[in-house]
Parts: sequence; structure tokens; C-alpha cells
Amino acid sequence: MSVDQYAVLASTRRFEGNVISVRTDEVRMSDGTVATREIVEHPGAVGVVALDDDDRIVLINQYRHPVGRYLDELPAGLLDVPGEAALEAARRELSEEAGIAASDWHVLVDLYTSPGMTDEAIRVFLARGLSDALERFAPQHEEITLTVSRIPLYKAVRRALSGEITNAAAVAGIFAVALARANGWRDLRPADAPWSARPGF
Repeated sequence: MSVDQYAVLASTRRFEGNVISVRTDEVRMSDGTVATREIVEHPGAVGVVALDDDDRIVLINQYRHPVGRYLDELPAGLLDVPGEAALEAARRELSEEAGIAASDWHVLVDLYTSPGMTDEAIRVFLARGLSDALERFAPQHEEITLTVSRIPLYKAVRRALSGEITNAAAVAGIFAVALARANGWRDLRPADAPWSARPGF
């Protein structure tokens, strides 16, 4: 079915925030009717599965106000630096949040986080060949209580399956790296692989 059938007849900006914006679109459906769709516009993000030589992955734990709890997550961040390549953003986030650098980078998985209501897309990278980064960021807000840990990959898989790890990018990244490792890394994409889903590109 062609996406051309879903023509946008009108679009209205409802909210402009520091990170997200909200608009409503009037969209012609495949049967000719017109429906209103609310869309959260997002700049996109990157995440990093950092895997060390002992098959441990790096997790950060930080407070997430929308869900009112601390979550185990991947080092990750917004694509909010104009002109910054996704790989460079991933390198920066791994260094700033976890104090880690990596010599070997690949694309692990690309995700639309919730395509029924937002254009947010995240690219999750695999980073190996880990070493200490030169510096970390000066934490602010929720990041003040951010902690960093390393856990064996098999334990991360179990924690995701048991519902202990619920962040979507973390769950996808954990399962993807476990499968990629089991397949001898043969299906990995290069770190600069095209990413058509990136918002604004």
C-alpha cells in the first residue's frame, strides 16, 4: 500500500518545547476519510551498547521523571548538536556519561520508539575495545545521581526478560548484541551506515 494515500491536508503547531514539539495533522486515510493525528516531534537520539573484553555491558542508572523511577539504561543522548554525525554523538555520550572511549564501532540496531505518536528514532551502536575516556561531563539535574556499572551480558539478558530492565533502547540493544555475538558478529553494519529514519534527514 502506498504512503501517498495518506496525504497531509493541514498541519497545526500546538506546542514548542526545549526538546520536543507537538503538532496536529489532518490526514486523508486510505478510505478517503480525514483523521486528526497528534505527533510529537523529536530530534532523535543515539545509544551505545559498550561491551568489554569480559563480555560485560555498561549500564547507567538514572531517574526518569515521566515514569517516576530510576531506570537502567544504555549510555545515550539526544541528537541536538547541529550537524553532528550520529557516530560522533554516540562517542560523546559514552565519554560524557560513562567515562569510556572505544576503538571499535558498529551499528547494532535502529528503532522507532513509538511510531504511533512520535517521529523519535534512535540508533543503537555497539562499541568494543573499551578504555578510559579523557574526561566526563559535569552532571546536572537528574544526572547528578547517575551511576555507572558493568554487568555480564547473560545477566543483562535475564534482567530484560524478567522485566527488571524496561528502557526500550536498552532492551533492544541487549537482545541485539546477544544475537549478534551468537552469530559471530557477521550481520553488523558499519558505524557510518545510512540512517534514513533519523528525524530531519
